[in-house]
Amino acid sequence: MTLKGKTAIVTGGGRDIGRACVMRLAQEGASVAINYHSSSAGADSAVEEIKAMGGSAFAMQGDLTNEADVTALVDRAASELGGVDILVNNAGGLVARKRIEEMDLAHWNTVMDLNLTSVFLMVKASLAHMTSGAIINIASQAGRDGGGPGAVVYATSKGAVMTMTRGLAKELGPDIRVNGICPGMIDTDFHNVFTKDEVRKNVANATPLKREGAPMDVANLVNYLASDQSAFITGTNMDINGGLVFS
Repeated sequence: MTLKGKTAIVTGGGRDIGRACVMRLAQEGASVAINYHSSSAGADSAVEEIKAMGGSAFAMQGDLTNEADVTALVDRAASELGGVDILVNNAGGLVARKRIEEMDLAHWNTVMDLNLTSVFLMVKASLAHMTSGAIINIASQAGRDGGGPGAVVYATSKGAVMTMTRGLAKELGPDIRVNGICPGMIDTDFHNVFTKDEVRKNVANATPLKREGAPMDVANLVNYLASDQSAFITGTNMDINGGLVFS
């Protein structure tokens, strides 16, 4: 187990990529604090599965745009699980597809807070308990290519997460490594809600691997970046898109 004795926080850990990250890190021996906003069933079942295999975990509801909720999550992880070694900033979302001309300031701020401010708050709070370790930020292919129709603010927020990743790597090294991941088309509720089936099929067929990604594909990369196997990697934003876009 490459992460035995480590404590990880995974935000948005109740479903899809986040839940896959929770389970993958736990399989490698990490104790896991799971944040969720509305996916309580997935978060609670993850805790049950981790405890059944002899691990430690808890799930906690919270709005990560609220500083008090962030502090409560991080403090509980540090006190109950023994510090913070790994932070996976996965929480976020598109909210709705809106072109600039139909977007109001409230929508802009909501998406920016959800995807960007939450990362700032989580990193700041976690650093009070981290002396070493790894931070992994889940960005998006949209941060590189601007995203699909009506996704300008989402893409902008994810591009900012990528830039924050680079800056934090400089600021927090050598003891804490910071990397980002830019998923492409992954089989998640995000695309179940916001992407038409025919678009998903076309995108999958356009990749050299001829498929959508699975949440565990991303989780395996998160696990690698959290472990000492990636000890000389920091400040990167790694693509995981089946070869659809090369950076």
